[in-house]
Amino acid sequence: MQDKIYGRNPVMEALKSDREIDKIFVKKGEKEGSLNTIIKKAREKGITVTEAEKQKLDMLAEGANHQGVLAFAAVHSYSDVRDILEKARKKGHDPFIIICDKITDPHNLGSIIRTANCAGADGVIIPKHSSVGLNSTVAKTSAGAVEYTPVAKVTNIARTIDDLKKEGLWIAGADMGAGPMTKTDLKGAVGLVIGNEGEGISRLVKEKCDFTVSIPMHGEISSLNASVAAAVLMYEIVRQREL
Repeated sequence: MQDKIYGRNPVMEALKSDREIDKIFVKKGEKEGSLNTIIKKAREKGITVTEAEKQKLDMLAEGANHQGVLAFAAVHSYSDVRDILEKARKKGHDPFIIICDKITDPHNLGSIIRTANCAGADGVIIPKHSSVGLNSTVAKTSAGAVEYTPVAKVTNIARTIDDLKKEGLWIAGADMGAGPMTKTDLKGAVGLVIGNEGEGISRLVKEKCDFTVSIPMHGEISSLNASVAAAVLMYEIVRQREL
């Protein structure tokens, strides 16, 4: 699956066609002519544009003639949060949504989407900025789950949480310092927030959570990989729902 578009005309046509683009890299210091038009159109669409040295563009383009611009396009279309909620309602059950707060490792995001599908979650939400998008590594790691579990990309996670609360969801954040998941009621409509691999859930997002939960740790190592922690928490939600 191709997720790189390089060259001025191909990138501009991708922007015109409304293809899902996660980010664009442009050569540092070059903003003239068609490149300036690309930058302007990308920013109008809310797409992240990052300046990079020619050497980095050469590396990303793997030797192809990039003409000073390279775009990373999603390998699968993003959904809308409203569509995810509607999907749950059509199934006749309380919504179960996974919210990823700045997950940057594509293997982690792919694994989270895969587990979300296996656990019966209705969808996954990721932020537009400071997060990996639906690239080919994510798709491969998900083992095909991106074809079945919708992923919504939003501008502001905190604001999205407020919207989900209005729809009747309780928001649970994964936090090592919180009470154990086994002693927390996770039944009903729930959104589970999984934080960044190194920093966890950001302060503002944590403040928006209705409560936080932790996974009991009994060994010398006190933390789990983000995707593993997400899997354990998802299946605690499944366990409580099935009870």
